[in-house]
Amino acid sequence: MTAKEKAKDLFYKYLIFFPEFRNDKEYDYNIESGKTCAFIAVEEIINSVDNEHVSDIYNEFWEEVKREIEKL
Repeated sequence: MTAKEKAKDLFYKYLIFFPEFRNDKEYDYNIESGKTCAFIAVEEIINSVDNEHVSDIYNEFWEEVKREIEKL
């Protein structure tokens, strides 16, 4: 999975938890809240690993995911 695909995957998993109701029959989603949650999840992943024992490729991937979330 690419960083862009992972960013979208995380974003859509959280987005469904933030409906914004317009009226009884219509609603939309709060995009900023979905992005914020996805961003927090990625930050937790990055901060939870011992960077000394993790490859640069791993860190680089998650940093790219963060950049892709910001673009959504």
